[in-house]
Amino acid sequence: MSNNEDNNDHKLDCSGGVTSSKKECTSCEQNNNEENITDGINSISIRDDTSKCAACGKEGNSDDMNICNKCKMVKYCNAACKKKHRTKHKKACERRLAELHDEKLFKEMDREECPICFLPMPIDEDQLFFESCCGKVICSGCILWIWKGGGKGKDICAFCRKPPPSSDEENIERVKNLMDNGNGVAFDQFAGYYDVGDYGLPQDYQKANELFLKGGELGCAVAYGNLGNSYYHGRGIEMDTKKAKYYWELAAMGGDIYARHNLGCLEGHAGNERRAYKHWILAARAGHENSLDKVKQGYIDGEVAKEDFASTLRAYHERQKEMKSDARDEAFAERNQEDVEMM
Repeated sequence: MSNNEDNNDHKLDCSGGVTSSKKECTSCEQNNNEENITDGINSISIRDDTSKCAACGKEGNSDDMNICNKCKMVKYCNAACKKKHRTKHKKACERRLAELHDEKLFKEMDREECPICFLPMPIDEDQLFFESCCGKVICSGCILWIWKGGGKGKDICAFCRKPPPSSDEENIERVKNLMDNGNGVAFDQFAGYYDVGDYGLPQDYQKANELFLKGGELGCAVAYGNLGNSYYHGRGIEMDTKKAKYYWELAAMGGDIYARHNLGCLEGHAGNERRAYKHWILAARAGHENSLDKVKQGYIDGEVAKEDFASTLRAYHERQKEMKSDARDEAFAERNQEDVEMM
C-alpha cells in the first residue's frame, strides 16, 4: 500500500516560500503557524535501536545483543547473561514456543491442484495417480481423459506424454531417478513398494520407514503421515504414540488431511476435546467427510457451537464443489463398476 497520502500530510505546501515576515501565507494559512510547526516536529518518531538485557538490565544495541534462539522474545548483552537467565526464562519460552507451534499447526490450508485440470486434488487417494516418468500426481479425471482418447493416445503419461514403463524393473528405475533428483513424492512411492512388497521388491517395513522419513524431509506431507501411521501401529518400528503425533503434526502442517483427522482422534482419546475438534473442523472444512461426521456429532453433543458447525458445513460443501468434475465422477463410477464385476 502506498504511503503517499500519509507523507503528504507532512509536506509544506506554501507557494510563497520562506520569508522573514510574520504575515500569514495567503495560499496556506496554517503552514507558517509556529505552534503547528512545533507539533509537526514533535510528531516525528526517532528509531530506538536500544534494548535491555533480560538478565542484568543493561542497555545495548539491539543488533549486537544475543537473542533467545527459540522464542525470539528476549535479548541479552552477552552469552553469560543468556546462560544465567535460562532457568527463569524457560517457562515463558516454552509457552511462547507452544503458541507459535499451534499457530502453524492450526492454520487452514488450500488443497494442492492437479497439474493438468488445475482443480483441487480429490481427497480419496484412489483417485490420485503417480506418474513414475515425470513424478507428477494426477487426478483420475485427467487420467480418464487420456484413456478416452483426449490426448495423443491411451498408453502415454497424461502430463509429459511418455509411454508407461514396460516392466517392473523400468518402473523402479524411473522412480529411483526421481529420488536422485530430490523428489519427495517418489520417496513416498518407493517406500510404499517396500511397505506392501510391490514391483518385485520384498516387504520391508524398516526400509519403508526410512524412505518415508526422507520423503517427508523433502516436502512430501503424505510421507510424514505414513511414517506417523507406522509409529502408531508399530509397523516395522517400536510403537510410539508421541512420535506418531509428532509426524502427523508435520504432515498436517503440510496439508495432509488424513493426518489431521488422525490427530483429532488422538487428541480426543487423550481427553483434549477442544484440540480434537479444532483438527476435525479444519479437516472437514477441507472436504473430509469423516471429520465432518465428528464435528456434526460434536454439535449434537453440545461440544461444537451452532455457528461453528454451520460455517464448517458450508465450507465442506464449497470444497466438495471445487473438487468435483464430470470426468472425476465418470472415473469414480467406472472404478466402482470394475469392483462390482470382480466380486
